[in-house]
Amino acid sequence: MTNKYLVMVMRTPNFDQSVVEPHRAFLQVLLAKGQLQESGRFTDGTGGAYVVLAESLDAATAIAHTDPVHTTGASELAIYEWEITVSA
Repeated sequence: MTNKYLVMVMRTPNFDQSVVEPHRAFLQVLLAKGQLQESGRFTDGTGGAYVVLAESLDAATAIAHTDPVHTTGASELAIYEWEITVSA
């Protein structure tokens, strides 16, 4: 069974704009693999979020921890199993 995991991405003081394109490429790879449902930035510039489809929290964490915004220290991640209760 595949579950949804919300990955909250918050910029750190080490954030460097040069990580944005590698991060977008990372998300495109996830999308092509069917592991990304949606993503977006926060309009206040503090970060963003994306929804990963994975078998477990450990699997979602392993995926998210390969994100360039995480591996470079540009952002901190918080990953949550997300139980959707209302959907359009």
